[in-house]
Amino acid sequence: MRVSALLRFLILIFVLVITWIFVHSYPSFSMRTIRLPRWIEAVKYKCNLSKPCTDKKFAFRLVSGAANVVGPSICFENEIIMSPVKNNVGRGLNIALVNGSTGATLTYSSFDMYSGDTKVLVAFLKEIPEGALVLVASYDDPGTKLDDSIRQSFLNLGSSYAKQLGFRDSWAFVGAKNIKSKSPFEKFVKNNPKENKYSDWPELVELEGCVPQKLL
Repeated sequence: MRVSALLRFLILIFVLVITWIFVHSYPSFSMRTIRLPRWIEAVKYKCNLSKPCTDKKFAFRLVSGAANVVGPSICFENEIIMSPVKNNVGRGLNIALVNGSTGATLTYSSFDMYSGDTKVLVAFLKEIPEGALVLVASYDDPGTKLDDSIRQSFLNLGSSYAKQLGFRDSWAFVGAKNIKSKSPFEKFVKNNPKENKYSDWPELVELEGCVPQKLL
């Protein structure tokens, strides 16, 4: 055992000496030249984005619910506004309003679009203040009770898929009141029993990026 231990010790000394010689033989050598695996190199920024947002842009990340099991989440400027952990999400549409100039959270709420009262959502959409950004994440069923007036409200906020949104679809969207064009921040997956990831529900959608201040 002593011979074995001595042999391991000598091998260790040999490796250390060779390493020392190599480092001092190449002045240009630096630990910076050693590339780490991507999962180590990846630096996460606000809302867990892989790169930072430039000036006058806000970081956001929306995740729709997974089937009727895991609720959605809404992150804006590194603040988790709504999530299952905070216990403030619900079936249907989860909506947060933020100030389009400062990024401050104005209000948030969830609206049951399967058995809830749509008048509450109608009133909420009518009271969206000027300059507000609207962040939406679906959960379970966002479309059963959507009527034409509600769909039009989301179209006015810049949505491209509000007319198609139906029973158990997955949807994430960022829009703004009085937006002048369609929002570039939207993802939608249709409920299709032949293609669904979760049997009776499609896969969840993730939407992230950098939204300009005052998306107008």
